[in-house]
Amino acid sequence: MFELNRSQKEIQNAARQFAKGEFDSHLALELEESREFPKKIWQKAAGLGFVGIQLPEEYSGGGLGLVEACLIAENFCRVDSTFGMALTLAGAGSEAVARFADAGLKQTILPKICEGELLSGIAFSETDYGLDLSSINTIAKPAGDTILINGKKTHVANLGTNGIYLVLCKTELNQAPPEESLSMVLVKGDQRGMSIEDSGRKFGANMTASATITFDNVTVPGSNLVGKNGKGWSQAGKLLDELKILTAAQALGTAQGALDRALGHVKQREQFNRKLGRFQITRHKIALMATKVELARLITFQAADMFDKGMADSTYISMAKMVSARTAVEVADEAIQLFGGYGYMKESQVERFFRDAKVAELCFGGLTAMKDMIGEAVIGKI
Repeated sequence: MFELNRSQKEIQNAARQFAKGEFDSHLALELEESREFPKKIWQKAAGLGFVGIQLPEEYSGGGLGLVEACLIAENFCRVDSTFGMALTLAGAGSEAVARFADAGLKQTILPKICEGELLSGIAFSETDYGLDLSSINTIAKPAGDTILINGKKTHVANLGTNGIYLVLCKTELNQAPPEESLSMVLVKGDQRGMSIEDSGRKFGANMTASATITFDNVTVPGSNLVGKNGKGWSQAGKLLDELKILTAAQALGTAQGALDRALGHVKQREQFNRKLGRFQITRHKIALMATKVELARLITFQAADMFDKGMADSTYISMAKMVSARTAVEVADEAIQLFGGYGYMKESQVERFFRDAKVAELCFGGLTAMKDMIGEAVIGKI
């Protein structure tokens, strides 16, 4: 069974202490309402090495693994789910740049992400198709030493001109299957021909802005191709596996944070001259919540550890993502019930944890998609 070593425990504690010191609850309400990214806190986190901890040291990363990144995600989200999600998804897609891009592109992009100067996001989803990678319609054509991109992407996180996007495009226009016809291309947010439309307020995770991006004859250098031409399908699969595990850790932290607040409430709140925590029904609810959180923790960190050891299993990763995200939704929902009417108020925080938990469940493949993947793998050919 996976266990944390001393260094990992130190990272776990450091992440929690940083979050407790920086994630002000009143500021969280303000930024969530205004849908503003916590730039100053992000830069502080980067300065302390919390951003890009799983990226190579030669590009200002921490040179560690996904387990360490998950420890940060869990503890950030435990203290505040919205801050935590915003900070730990600020570099989404950089993992693929580190793994597949050439040295020049890595040197240009990765240090800026790790040092808190550049946001990144993935542009995979398309209108009507979501994350169905077999239906990608955005086209990238070679044009001399450049690449010409046309198409439209939706649900792209971290919108803005001060960032980059990892765009999944169709580069082989013949009858080749998706496994051989897709490629990843890096595009800067201020590129001419790009139209970025703010998607507006979401149900949760509102410190992370989302956008619909239209590419109209957008021209980028040929060197912006990430990895090999036609290998985008497999590259995207590996990146999504990594992001699913990170999302599972975010969901785990969100669930633990909701449980923490519920525990604080039932120990203080009285009804019929007794603390809520003394009623058997309350104890049973807390028992189930705590058990679900611990099970989610076990499967999430086992998945991360397997990934770091080169034994990534997409089915197991989907299980971890499904279990942790569902746990976050159920535990946050139960926390609201324990708080009663106050749980529905913004000041209680648990209503926001519930909303963020639902976002985690939808990101990088929702509950149904996870069940489809797991069911197909378990049943096999018929």
